[in-house]
Amino acid sequence: MQNNYFNVHDYGAIGDGKTRATEAIQSAIDKAAEAGGVVVFSPGVYLTGSLFVKSNVELRIDQGVEIRGIVDETAYPEMWSRVAGVEMNWPAGLINVFHQKNVKISGKGLLNGQGEYWWNKYWGEDKLGGMRKDYEAQGLRWAVDYDCKRPRMIIVHESSEVELTGLTIKRSPFWNVHICYSHHIQVNGLTITESKGPSTDGIDIDSSEHVLVENCFVDCNDDNLCIKAGRDYDGLRVKRPCQDVIVRDCVLGHGEGITIGSETSGDIRNIEFYNIKANKTNNGFRLKSAKTRGGLIKNIKVHDIEMTEVAHPLIFELNWHPKYSYCEIPEDYNGEVPEHWKVLSKKVDPPELGIPEFKNMEIFNLQASNAKIAFAVAAFLEKPIHHVNFHDIEIYAKSAGYIKNIKDWKMSNVRLHIESEEDIITENCQNVELPENITLQKKVNK
Repeated sequence: MQNNYFNVHDYGAIGDGKTRATEAIQSAIDKAAEAGGVVVFSPGVYLTGSLFVKSNVELRIDQGVEIRGIVDETAYPEMWSRVAGVEMNWPAGLINVFHQKNVKISGKGLLNGQGEYWWNKYWGEDKLGGMRKDYEAQGLRWAVDYDCKRPRMIIVHESSEVELTGLTIKRSPFWNVHICYSHHIQVNGLTITESKGPSTDGIDIDSSEHVLVENCFVDCNDDNLCIKAGRDYDGLRVKRPCQDVIVRDCVLGHGEGITIGSETSGDIRNIEFYNIKANKTNNGFRLKSAKTRGGLIKNIKVHDIEMTEVAHPLIFELNWHPKYSYCEIPEDYNGEVPEHWKVLSKKVDPPELGIPEFKNMEIFNLQASNAKIAFAVAAFLEKPIHHVNFHDIEIYAKSAGYIKNIKDWKMSNVRLHIESEEDIITENCQNVELPENITLQKKVNK
């Protein structure tokens, strides 16, 4: 980047939190793209809809600057992208990098999505209503997440050499950061917080490669850190893998933890998570998929993980959330069938192609205290999770849990301290080593 600075104030942006600044900020970005420069802001609150950052531009949002998303659906134009594993028209994000190269979005400033409007649209103010209630009543639980279109905060799509650094992101309407179909991406030092709405994932890495995520704090409603690669028929059609990803030195608050899936169709490989602390997340390391996803997931390494009050330190649920995962238009449905419903409900042929395969994983140097279930593993009988190596693991939990449909698992120095007198439950396990040291304790307290 050249040291050419373009202050949005010079293009008419007013940081009073009331005046729409979308066109003025975009004008500054467009001018910076012509010269290869840095877009800067005077301190203030800038109300804006979708912004599109272009090649050779740094968008610098310094401390004292807030980019506040407009609560207006028309401020986020629909465009073709991928969302939750399916390609379709979907609202643009607050900040977008589409088909660009050499982009930096930096600073100690704030992105505020003002997400409550969209959260209430999805599940109502009481979290029991909204579109979710209407769709469930019609047998359409699987469709509501796609029909309730909500903008993401930052989207990097079909781009390369992009750096996201330093920002605080809060109150996202939907996913916070989505990296899709991109390569050579760096994410460093983000703080993601106050994302209490439905499916407000932290950082999703989707069919991308050579991605580094480090030094982030993520507190959200859904997956804190997630690896994805497409869903069902459409994901198998696109067939773009997610590979060569490192996530390290992060701290997780509330959320669903470190996740691979549920979108696994395009294959996932060469993924490493390490030096991560999780406090009060619902899950620690999670695998999730479905019998229509397909994909080969291999060469996964998870190590040096510290979990405190994480309910499920190791949870592998391959038949995940059937009402959402399996898409079928009810026979008595008489309304309009959108094109993306047709894609979602299209059958994988042959059906065997839809069964994902998970193999070659190493999990070590993991500690968990005050957990509920140490192991919660349920794979598919047709394709067991195989060749997994656990070593140097210590978990304090209420129960040991269960392991179903696996083979060729090794465990070395795996210690469980549990309240329940029940041993770990096994079903359809072949050539599997179990924890060598299970001790009883009256109180879960490391």
